Amino acid sequence: MLHVVATIEVHEGKRGEFLLVFEKLTPQVRAEEGCIEYGAAIDIPTAIKVQVPPRHNVITVIEKWESIEALTAHLAAPHMATYREDVKEIVKGVALQVLAPV
Repeated sequence: MLHVVATIEVHEGKRGEFLLVFEKLTPQVRAEEGCIEYGAAIDIPTAIKVQVPPRHNVITVIEKWESIEALTAHLAAPHMATYREDVKEIVKGVALQVLAPV
């Protein structure tokens, strides 16, 4: 199993617009073979001292995949190409972490 953390930075004031597109994508991804978990999360403020300040233009996608092959197929899926096209003017940058549980 793999854990994936995708950090998506959107242009100022575009988080809501991004989340509308992502909401349509999510069920398609969850139906993919090898997808265990897939969902978006946003920062919330807390009184926890070690927490970084909330990032209002960042969406974090938390994913779990059965294998690197399933993740690779996901990234090449037609609905992912459509999603990338739909958000290309909204997204400022993406960072991806692929992790193995220990």
